[in-house]
Amino acid sequence: MQKKQSYWSSLTIAIKTLAHGLSLTFKHLVQAHKSTKSFAITEPGYFEGQQGIATVQYPLETIPVPDNGRYKLHNEIDDCIVCDKCAKICPVNCITIEPIRSPEEFGKTSDGTSKRIYAAVFDIDMAKCCFCGLCTTVCPTECLTMTKEYDFSTFDITTHNFGFGDMTAEQIEQRKKEWADHQQTKTATTTSTQPKPVVAMKPKFKPPTPPTQPNA
Repeated sequence: MQKKQSYWSSLTIAIKTLAHGLSLTFKHLVQAHKSTKSFAITEPGYFEGQQGIATVQYPLETIPVPDNGRYKLHNEIDDCIVCDKCAKICPVNCITIEPIRSPEEFGKTSDGTSKRIYAAVFDIDMAKCCFCGLCTTVCPTECLTMTKEYDFSTFDITTHNFGFGDMTAEQIEQRKKEWADHQQTKTATTTSTQPKPVVAMKPKFKPPTPPTQPNA
């Protein structure tokens, strides 16, 4: 008898819950049919008038992203001095950099910092990124930032590796050759200007040995 009562009471609760949910759905359907306008979240009174067909018509409309959000990384390569700080502090090693030193300054960043290292490779693998933001914090020229782009999903995970290096293969080989020639010239100049080592002169003759005294 107790089991039968438990069964019917559970069934009654289920029917009441289902009826309540269906009534809310039907109520929203009637209100949405009356109001065909969709409200953007930036409009005043959005939360009072969000009973339309859709709250945000994505992707034509998107929810505003906060300025301090951590999303897709971007490197302004023209302001990058290739200091390698971002790659060293990254806890998941998602930043790959191949630097090429220059014999002389070849430009300046927007804040006036001298550029002496080329970026042959500057890749960021967003599939590995943990969005900690440490790389943007240590960047001395603030060229590495996190953008508001959060929807970059794809079926191929390899496309999450974004390259920011803008040098061609010919330019990379030329810069490497310039640095190798500079190092070779520097080594030759240093060798030629080094003073010759002083060699100690050996005596030509041995000093005479004192005569031995006879035993008393």
